[in-house]
Amino acid sequence: MSRDAINDLVHQYADAVVHRNPDQWAATWAADAVWELGKGRRVEGQDAILELWNSAMDGFKAVVQNVVNGTATTDDSAGTGTGRWYVHEHWHRANDERGILLAYYDDTYIRVDGQWLFASRELTIQYGGPPDLSGMFQNAWA
Repeated sequence: MSRDAINDLVHQYADAVVHRNPDQWAATWAADAVWELGKGRRVEGQDAILELWNSAMDGFKAVVQNVVNGTATTDDSAGTGTGRWYVHEHWHRANDERGILLAYYDDTYIRVDGQWLFASRELTIQYGGPPDLSGMFQNAWA
């Protein structure tokens, strides 16, 4: 059952990105959550996380975030868990630039009042750039 609840949580997050629904998106986070976006960008607390998200979303005309695959493990007795989810985004910025993001989130989860929420999400970008993949891959092997 917990695995289904985590799947739903991840879906709610991505669905809120696609529909730019700040209430739905904020509802996926615990009050004292941490969001790490790389390059020293760490935000703590649901209110600060939502503020950053709203600011970032102002720079886009549209974003489609697809969750490609993932895994999650929970400890039901402790009400905690961990997971990794790969995402593929197509984006259209306010300045008409278009591109894609290939990345994954390393997550921790916490159950609050019977609901699973993100305690933390740490983004690792594998590629961000032109849709033709002509940019540099961050995880290039050679």
